[in-house]
Amino acid sequence: MAKAKTIYTCTECGGSSPKWQGQCPACGAWNTLVETIAEKTANSRFQSLATSSEVKSLAEVEAVEDERISTGISELDRVLGDGIVRGGVVLIGGDPGIGKSTLLLQALAHLSEQLPTLYVSGEESARQVALRAKRLNLKAQDLPLLSEIQLEKILAVLDDKKPQVAVIDSIQTVYSEALQSAPGSVAQVRECAAQLTRYAKRSGTCLFLVGHVTKEGALAGPRVLEHMVDTVLYFEGDTGSSFRLVRAFKNRFGAVNELGVFAMTETGLKNVTNPSALFLSRHGEPVPGTCVVVTQEGSRPLLVEIQALVDSAQGANPRRLSVGLESNRLAMLLAVLHRHAGVACFDQDVFINAVGGVKIGEPAADLAVLAAIVSSLKSKPVREKLVIFGEVGLAGEIRPVQRGQERLKEAAKLGFTHAIVPMANQPKAKISGIEVIPVNRIDEALSQLF
Repeated sequence: MAKAKTIYTCTECGGSSPKWQGQCPACGAWNTLVETIAEKTANSRFQSLATSSEVKSLAEVEAVEDERISTGISELDRVLGDGIVRGGVVLIGGDPGIGKSTLLLQALAHLSEQLPTLYVSGEESARQVALRAKRLNLKAQDLPLLSEIQLEKILAVLDDKKPQVAVIDSIQTVYSEALQSAPGSVAQVRECAAQLTRYAKRSGTCLFLVGHVTKEGALAGPRVLEHMVDTVLYFEGDTGSSFRLVRAFKNRFGAVNELGVFAMTETGLKNVTNPSALFLSRHGEPVPGTCVVVTQEGSRPLLVEIQALVDSAQGANPRRLSVGLESNRLAMLLAVLHRHAGVACFDQDVFINAVGGVKIGEPAADLAVLAAIVSSLKSKPVREKLVIFGEVGLAGEIRPVQRGQERLKEAAKLGFTHAIVPMANQPKAKISGIEVIPVNRIDEALSQLF
């Protein structure tokens, strides 16, 4: 038997090269070429996902909102955009043991009471899945279960059972007999995902695909996998903590950057109706180095406590460590603090932490970070029941942020009585229960802290 020919395929763009190179010749990405088996081209792989090739004008297409189906888990519905859509393909990834299979099993158990469903397990046996359902106290005796990893058999069962919602756990374990490469390879993941997506679009079945992640935290397999599907969800959270975050990074049927918050219990993942309470520490009295910021995650305002520790540097190079916030932005903010507020930290170690393991990507936390640093440096707590938000510019100005009114209303609802905000975010009408202090410059904001 002739030895199979090998080529090197890029995990980012899917391009190929006959020999290994440090840089992909197709897209220019570095260190993305992996060895795969060269597959013969089959015409069936290039069938269109569309059922018709008829050309229509945009005016002839009826613009109707897709019908939403609730999963029975409110936080998951929020991230998906108020529920699942028929024919939609959802890819959900996360670290091992973080709760992907548990969440989908809970959702499918609820959906099986009203819709035909199917759970395809490629990593666990049917007995293991049944034991998990029993441990979670799920009433899913009628939930159809298939333990299989061969794509052709899975598609045959899907055609036979015709479920409206199906889960494939996981896409990296599925393989097609038409390809020679091993399960989990670039070619297998790409081909199996394409075939399953084609089936979902043709039949109207909502499909959930569970994906593995690499040690860097990205979804394993080719990057084209994320382009094939309609929605990409990531599970976040420390396995040592009981709290889990589900974040949408792509959603063709809803908003991106939505955040779902769950608590892991003995009976599975539970919705957290007030996530702001998770990210606020319980201090008996005001503590120096802490400040509360109102950040925005999708359509949801969240109150997160920012903690800072400023201490004399023990070496020649002071340390700058940031957990939950961007480290490069911390260095920039310290330079602004020195230049425009006269507060020097060049001989101090500065440590920043966002409580609860949440990651803050928006610049609205800039002012709160500087407030926590100054509070720790002076060993003076900020005034009680105070929230802060605002972007800090390089010239020392405080720039406005989006949805300032919603942030203030959320802070007032949770009992905060004072807020330092950018001048442009000052509300036109007074918000009951909270005093708003508008500021234009960094030095003005710091003078209002204590």
